[in-house]
Amino acid sequence: MDYLSRPLHTAQKSRRADLVTDADRASEKLIIDRLRAAFPQSTIIGEESGTHCGDPEECWYVDPLDGTTNFTHGYPMFCVSIAYERRGELEAGVIYAPFYDELFCATKGQGATLNGKPLRVSMVEKLGEGLTCTGFHPADFERNGRYFRIMSSHAQAVRRDGSAALDLAAVAAGRFDGFWEFDLHAWDVAAGALIVREAGGRVSAADGAPFEVSGKSILASNGLIHAPMQAVLASMP
Repeated sequence: MDYLSRPLHTAQKSRRADLVTDADRASEKLIIDRLRAAFPQSTIIGEESGTHCGDPEECWYVDPLDGTTNFTHGYPMFCVSIAYERRGELEAGVIYAPFYDELFCATKGQGATLNGKPLRVSMVEKLGEGLTCTGFHPADFERNGRYFRIMSSHAQAVRRDGSAALDLAAVAAGRFDGFWEFDLHAWDVAAGALIVREAGGRVSAADGAPFEVSGKSILASNGLIHAPMQAVLASMP
């Protein structure tokens, strides 16, 4: 949080809204150094530094600052996201939102927590009563804008906050009832997907296929509105 009180060095990556700051790099270095010390055998995949090779059956996914554009503007929807995968199965995930001091955690088969208290998804049963969320890069406004409009016509409302990890955490906490997004990376969604599942929700690819961290889409929900959300997305020409 100290980075918010001093000038940031910001660079553009592939697109105008795809930024990296010295805070991203410092956060990733700290996390990877700690993981390397504790788990020297593991593979680590970081958003900024790429793949640090190790045992392919043990992998850590690190997003040191999800929501970088938000962070650079002082908008509080940003977080750190870390997940552990063993033999192709997500085993643990944590998401920390420093502005709110909220720590979302999950361990496979042991449930999910927020600051140590159990998390459960919402009980909203109808998409028309559901608050949903999504995200997308400005480079693909045309396609994603159509998805946004059609979901807005079926759900109670749709939000776009700029952090896939926090959107997933919010689904797990029952703040949102469903979330979808395309063109993502494993570090964006690995921790959040496990947290949603362990909070009682459902996670799949946007087309309903089994979710894979290396896939390019995600649909996460409280489970009750999953099929209706999938049907809406499938109705797009």
